[in-house]
Amino acid sequence: MTDAIKPIGMPKWGLAMTEGKVNAWLVPDDASIKQGEEILEIETSKITNVFESPVTGTLRRKVAGEGDTLPVGALLGVVADDSVSDAEIDAFVAQYKQHEAEMGSEAAPPEPIMVNAGSWTVRVLRMGPDVPHETAAPIVLIHGFGGDLLSWQMNQPDIATDRAVYAIDLPGHGGSSKAIDGDGSVAWLAGTVREALNALEIHRVHLVGHSLGGAVALQMALDEPARVASVTLVCPAGLGAEINGGYLDGFIRADKRKDMKPTLEALFHEPSFVSRDMVEDVLKYKRLDGVLAALRKLADGAFKGGKQHTVLAGRLEDLSVPVQVVWGETDKIVPASHAFVLPPARRHVLPAAGQMVHMERPAEVNRLIAEFVDYAGG
Repeated sequence: MTDAIKPIGMPKWGLAMTEGKVNAWLVPDDASIKQGEEILEIETSKITNVFESPVTGTLRRKVAGEGDTLPVGALLGVVADDSVSDAEIDAFVAQYKQHEAEMGSEAAPPEPIMVNAGSWTVRVLRMGPDVPHETAAPIVLIHGFGGDLLSWQMNQPDIATDRAVYAIDLPGHGGSSKAIDGDGSVAWLAGTVREALNALEIHRVHLVGHSLGGAVALQMALDEPARVASVTLVCPAGLGAEINGGYLDGFIRADKRKDMKPTLEALFHEPSFVSRDMVEDVLKYKRLDGVLAALRKLADGAFKGGKQHTVLAGRLEDLSVPVQVVWGETDKIVPASHAFVLPPARRHVLPAAGQMVHMERPAEVNRLIAEFVDYAGG
């Protein structure tokens, strides 16, 4: 196979994804495409999203047709130089498909583990190479209010290239303990994350926090700057008082699909991102014992009265840890204007994306995280 021919394969979005359906090609035959350009709309049982090209070049062959359902890794298209003949592309496609058949089913994905951390149990998912933490400080992903570690399903695999990446469930979320034995504040949550890192014997980290998890990451960096190599904030709380209190109330109260679906749609620039399975998964989570009480306590601890209780923007200038912010321009939950407390070089406001910018624009967000971690070092 020549380097002049590059395959485009079915992506894997999350641990549970085994196949995807090609809803639509967004570029014509023989289009010149760039890495990161939206080229396909792919539907899975959990989400429907655009797929950004992993390569730059000319799309010489669409192997998958609209409506085709194919396994993860299956060949969708071929990018090749103009100098490559059609016969060479035919041979490439045949060889690729033979390789697919020989490979069979993919290796089992990593499974989350449970860790005892202080007075609570935390669910943790680790990905990445077996590199000593002292050689390359791990990246730790902290989700937002009502989310869980699977919120990072389109990010964790891609950034886990040269170091370990840990995604954790905050108390009251995912597979972690549901009982909240503290005041539910941002400072309390930061303390529980610190206990989880101690249990995992992780002493220095790059933190990536989304929404409420962003405020938690920033609080940790302020509390223990020597322990934090860098902070990437994704549509974070903690940089201003304003927040969509109606969304928080609606998320807690919704107990039927007809109420939960429009609530979740507010998280995205494109509402069609929200699938039936996504709605059902959230409703199932909310029906678990202790979840509603935990969500109410956390909402009161961080956002009571429809305002953010913890605003850390005024302390940024005292922080020795490098910080960047990534925001979806059309965020309906936390105003993207809060990003402007950081200097231009450290803020990235992405168009056509909302509060879940890391799911809507994963390739760009992943690149920004990886580049910032490399810049910060450690």
